[in-house]
Amino acid sequence: MNGTNFRMPARRFATVATATALAAGPAALAGAGPAHATDEGRANAVVLRTGLDVSLLNKTVNVPLTVSLNEVRAPQSAEKAALTAKLNGVEGGQPIQVLQADAAAAKATVADGTAQATTNLAHAKVHVPGLPLLSLIELEGVTSKATCEAGEKPSASSNLLGAVTVLGKKVTVSTGGTTDVKVPGVGEVRLDLSKTETTSRTAAATALELTVSVNPLKLNVAEVTGTLTLAEATCEAPAAPAASTAPSEDPAADVKPQGAPAEDGLAETGGNSATPYLAAGAIALVVAGGGAVVLSRRRRS
Repeated sequence: MNGTNFRMPARRFATVATATALAAGPAALAGAGPAHATDEGRANAVVLRTGLDVSLLNKTVNVPLTVSLNEVRAPQSAEKAALTAKLNGVEGGQPIQVLQADAAAAKATVADGTAQATTNLAHAKVHVPGLPLLSLIELEGVTSKATCEAGEKPSASSNLLGAVTVLGKKVTVSTGGTTDVKVPGVGEVRLDLSKTETTSRTAAATALELTVSVNPLKLNVAEVTGTLTLAEATCEAPAAPAASTAPSEDPAADVKPQGAPAEDGLAETGGNSATPYLAAGAIALVVAGGGAVVLSRRRRS
């Protein structure tokens, strides 16, 4: 009897511990929860950016021309069609109309797990110092777009719409390639058209990138070198949400109790829903009979 009294509490403790673990498991895991993304993504757009060096009087004076038009970062947008810059000692001290266009727009957004940047430029002319009457480049239109969605492959695209004129010379540019334009007595320009690049989380698109070297008639009055970018869009995708590791609300829902009757084969064995109860009653009778035998033997001894 003492042995029986010792085993029963142990069985009850094991049952209670198992039930407690099943009940506490979901709560403990729910406390950990899925990690929230800290990187919300980025998007940048710019219609025009210059990185030019202007040399005056046989390079005795160097003046940088670093300007940008409609450069925005998410969530922002801008629409401005003209850009002027003033450089001391150039063009008689008058402002230089670097860019004029019928339309110039840039937009950058980050929302609902997507970062996107777009730029549009229509009927535009770009000027540099030393060429007051001649446009560096004229174009009918360019667009760029970069889209980065969480958990998806980023995309980037740029398009050139219509004709392009460089240093007064109409040129045919190749998509995704490089075009060199040389004008005697004026200078040369290299055009990189429709540059796009993507990674697992980022995308970048540039409609036109110009490498400039201009020295009108080699007078060394205003020599211009450097780069100029038109219609650039970049983005970085927000971090993808972490997959939830929390278990289902009822972790034991799919676990069948041991000793449960099988769904199939009841007709073959003659079993029914009352079979477990009959078996339990039979076991109880056997235990009771065994106990009676033990008591009878003790009395006789």
